[in-house]
Amino acid sequence: MRNRPIPGSSGLVRALTLLGDPVLHGACDEVTDFGPSLARLVEDMFATMYAAQGVGLAANQIGVPLRVFVYDCPDDEDVRHLGHLVNPKLVEVDGITVRGPEGCLSLPGLEAATSRFDHAVVEGVNVEGESVRVDGTGWFARCLQHECDHLEGSVYTDRLTGLRRARALRAARRAPWGRTD
Repeated sequence: MRNRPIPGSSGLVRALTLLGDPVLHGACDEVTDFGPSLARLVEDMFATMYAAQGVGLAANQIGVPLRVFVYDCPDDEDVRHLGHLVNPKLVEVDGITVRGPEGCLSLPGLEAATSRFDHAVVEGVNVEGESVRVDGTGWFARCLQHECDHLEGSVYTDRLTGLRRARALRAARRAPWGRTD
C-alpha cells in the first residue's frame, strides 16, 4: 500500500508495517510535541485504519514509533467506541479471560485464538494534551489491550504459545507479504 489521500478525508493513507519490521518490535517513545504534526498523524492513522478496514491502529503500524493509537470499535453490545489516545497506559485488566479470534493489520489475512481479559481501562491524553480515560468490555477491551501491546513492541502472536504460535508464525512466513524471496 502506498501513501495516498483518502477521498472525503484530510488524512493520508500510509503504508502499513508488517510483522518482522523492527518498528513493531520495540517500545514506542512518549509523545512530547502536541502541535499540528500530532493532529496530522492522528488523521493519517484514522484514514489508514479505515482504508485497511481495521478497528484499531497503533502509530508504529505505519512506521512511527510514538505512543499513539486510534480506534473505531464496537463492544459486545454493538456500541461503537471512536477515539484516539496519546501516551496511553493500560491501568486495569480484569474479568474473565476470553480466548477469541484476533487479527492485526500488520499480519493481513491471518488470525488466531488469543486470550485477553474481558475488561480493560486505559488512561492517556488526547491531541490537545487533555486527560482521557477509556473503559472497555468485550471486543472493545480486546482492541484496547491489542493496541497497548503494539506500543510496547508486541504483536498478538507474541501472546500465543506452543502449536498455536507455531501455526500462526508458519502462516505468516507463507503469506505473500511474509515472503522474502
